[in-house]
Amino acid sequence: MEYVKNAWYVAGWASEFGDDLRRITILEENIVTFRNSGGNVIALEDRCPHRQLPLSMGKRIGDDIQCGYHGMTFNCEGKCVRIPGQENVPDSAFVDAYVIHEKHDIVWIWMGEPDRADVSTIFDLPQFTDPKWHAHQGELLHLQSHYLNVVENLVDPAHVSFVHPTTLGNAASENVPVHVKTSGEEIIAWRWIRDSAPIGFFQKFGGFKGNVDRWHYYYLHLPCIAAIDFGSADADLKLPEEERDKGVRIFALHFLTPVSAEYTIDRWMHLRNAAVGDEAASKQMDAMFKVAFNEDKVILEAIQEEENRPQKRRPIRIAIDKGPNVYRKRIRELVESERTQDLGAPVKPTYVLHD
Repeated sequence: MEYVKNAWYVAGWASEFGDDLRRITILEENIVTFRNSGGNVIALEDRCPHRQLPLSMGKRIGDDIQCGYHGMTFNCEGKCVRIPGQENVPDSAFVDAYVIHEKHDIVWIWMGEPDRADVSTIFDLPQFTDPKWHAHQGELLHLQSHYLNVVENLVDPAHVSFVHPTTLGNAASENVPVHVKTSGEEIIAWRWIRDSAPIGFFQKFGGFKGNVDRWHYYYLHLPCIAAIDFGSADADLKLPEEERDKGVRIFALHFLTPVSAEYTIDRWMHLRNAAVGDEAASKQMDAMFKVAFNEDKVILEAIQEEENRPQKRRPIRIAIDKGPNVYRKRIRELVESERTQDLGAPVKPTYVLHD
């Protein structure tokens, strides 16, 4: 399985990391993590270069990690600083160190070439720091599913009517066209359902009694972050698209961490412009989200199981697959670009290109 390496992935919520050594796995790479004496998260390759024992099975010596087999000790940069029984430390005695950045109580890890890590490219939204909005971290959804299938589900408004009929969708949206935009860095899919009954989520949280106008905007940030802007407003207001803040508006954020070819962790959270500071509302919303996301889990794991079986025919693609198709193509292109090295234009070319 090949992955996009030169990208930021979520290693975990900030609350998941403490002083103890902890192993995590991302893109099939095992990583040992801990917070050093300065409170910063350290992430190193979890494999001693001597006999391959995971360093997470060793112990901390100050801000260093001592291997539990023969005591080789590595600092926060991954360099071996001690080999018991000998004074010289060979240059090959090191483990990879990963670039880490902590923002909005989320720990991000760069899985590719360290010198290409640019913290300005980490996913962000202005609502994270807007006092009129409330940020709430949810839970971890463990999916026995390929991350590409999970991502496709998160840029697909059409499935909501059928998978989430009592929570995030209803029959009113079944035949409403889905709009897709793929020309920018984000892949965007969206639609409005005008003057229809509120979905179960907003019956409970928004308190709507009459018909509403509701929207879904799915923003997909490669390789695997989804921001779903959804909400409702009283149908009598006839809100234009750019005035969604006048309704009850929520961003459901999904930070996907590919663990292996058939295991993905979805850390989900939300931002909302209603019930700011109300933790009871957060718990109520968590409960509703858990119902909906478990509905996705059943579907995605069943798909994975079938994909693993021998195929009788090629799967078909239909009109609603525009966003997922473009997504898969872009991932393939990113993976391919990382396989090769671009040496730039030749100084003295031996060929002439006429394209």
